[in-house]
Amino acid sequence: MPILPKERDPRLVTVRRGGTLSDDDHRLLAEWALQCAEHVLPLFEDHVPGDARPRESIEVGRAWIRGEVPMKVAHQSAFRANAAARGLPDAAKFAALSAGQAVAVAHVAAHDLGAAAYAIRAVGASLPPEDAASGRARERQWQRDRLPDEVRELVLDDQRRRSAICWDVFDD
Repeated sequence: MPILPKERDPRLVTVRRGGTLSDDDHRLLAEWALQCAEHVLPLFEDHVPGDARPRESIEVGRAWIRGEVPMKVAHQSAFRANAAARGLPDAAKFAALSAGQAVAVAHVAAHDLGAAAYAIRAVGASLPPEDAASGRARERQWQRDRLPDEVRELVLDDQRRRSAICWDVFDD
């Protein structure tokens, strides 16, 4: 299931690519996505303690924010985090995919919701079925509490618009 819309929201496309997103706000979205992924990373690391690919991808994402690596390096790192997800139980798989989406924000800012959505799914999958909904709600609120003021309304509006293609995880 695709998590990016067919038509891109110009608010999530950088100015140099014809949108309205500033570089500063792009970096804020990337940092928020990385925080979302890092918050659930233990669900992956507890299951596969010897596999550092998702954590390394988060580090690459932060290096991109600091201007230490080019976008292409960050984009390639997303593939490594995604590959780490293969064949794992859902909680670990979704945590790795969250890291892949988070580092991919360097390439396409709209991947921020992918990082958040997979993190919410990871939490839900880590809990017994009767606790999954409340766990997802707590994770969603944890994420929203960390949204930078500068991009808060943009992200919340995007969550309303794209929740249906993100497994409805942003529905209150």
